[in-house]
Amino acid sequence: MSDQPVEKHSPILIKGARLLGADAADVLVADGVIREIGSLKADAETRTVDADGLVLLPGLVDLHTHLREPGREDAETVLTGSRAAAVGGYTAVLAMANTNPVTDTAEAAERVFDLGRSVGLVDVQPVGAVTKGLAGEELAELGLMARSRARVRVFSDDGKCVHDARVMRRALEYVRAFGGVISQHSQDPTLAGPTACCHEGELSGQLGLPGWPGIAEEIIVARDVMLARHTNSRVHVAHVSTAGSVEVVRWAKAQGIDVTAEVTPHHLLLTTDLLTGYDPTFKVNPPLRPDEDVQALRAALADGTIDAVATDHAPHARHDKEHAFVDAAFGMLGLETALPVVATVMVESGQMGWADVAAAMSTTPARIAGLAGHGRPIAVGEPANLTLVDPTAEVTVDRDRSVSLSRNNPWHGRSLTGAVHSTLLRGVPTVLEGDLA
Repeated sequence: MSDQPVEKHSPILIKGARLLGADAADVLVADGVIREIGSLKADAETRTVDADGLVLLPGLVDLHTHLREPGREDAETVLTGSRAAAVGGYTAVLAMANTNPVTDTAEAAERVFDLGRSVGLVDVQPVGAVTKGLAGEELAELGLMARSRARVRVFSDDGKCVHDARVMRRALEYVRAFGGVISQHSQDPTLAGPTACCHEGELSGQLGLPGWPGIAEEIIVARDVMLARHTNSRVHVAHVSTAGSVEVVRWAKAQGIDVTAEVTPHHLLLTTDLLTGYDPTFKVNPPLRPDEDVQALRAALADGTIDAVATDHAPHARHDKEHAFVDAAFGMLGLETALPVVATVMVESGQMGWADVAAAMSTTPARIAGLAGHGRPIAVGEPANLTLVDPTAEVTVDRDRSVSLSRNNPWHGRSLTGAVHSTLLRGVPTVLEGDLA
């Protein structure tokens, strides 16, 4: 993605930003790259951004975004999803394949890629389906998608588990040849059941809601890390949600297996008790879990067992979400609020510093996805994909102010600490002082 054209724009001088592992400094951005760092003065042609007290991060990268286009433009489009991403501090997002038609061909991948380029607010990198039509039976055009203009490197049937072990093995063997990775939605369908809609436990019984147990996730995670070892290939565990899954990933890494894992902001904070009101906003897959799982996820993110934070931004139209809980669509918004949630949960608690946030939300996701122009150090000559954060800002989330088309926002009314001030994509502001530029 680093070969995309650089839009001509006036130079920008970011004055007095806190740099990771260093004192505050001025950063001059011009022609898409970082030109100078130090104590600098702006000339008449340079725009100055006052960054006193703000933290400068490499632009955020989301491994797990649903943009809904093509097929469900009533819920989200590449344009509106890109706006939400930019407001959230993202400079690159990976668009999941469960669109209509499914992104299971080179042509479909290039269409999503070109839509992202035409919008130009973030780099939109398509995720290719593992199997044709997400049916779990026949491999999709993995090689052709990898060789297409979109250069797909991440493949996932997200929304559905690649539950057939033979198909998963073949997929891992196939992507190994070009350095690809399979991102798995870990959920054994025989243990989850067709009507399961929440975590299986005492509360699901009290509420009369069909639940699925944590083992439905953990058994697939365990199987897949063993397949990754057998094939000498790469597997990525999407939206880890249980303490058991954390232990499997931790064991696999200790064995030298090439496994990475992500956690969503909502699984770092929200718990099953929110289901007592039967609010379908909180219906998500994998489901919200008890507090003991949430605590395990936080600890695993802090110690590096979980590599990345990914939003699983899942917008839905009102007519899909506003139903009885058991009938409502799975999913919630996440792009605009991910950084404030992580700042509130992990930074405010002292479990992570801003350098850790940069690793989990930019550097490591970019490495997993193979995005060479993102997640780079803030250094002279590096691409100017940058996010400026106000670490002390108090934000009260208002779903009606979202730039997403959808309103299934689980953070509505919550106060969070930390806010995106500005976002720059190759030196061009997409967001300035919290507003779309």
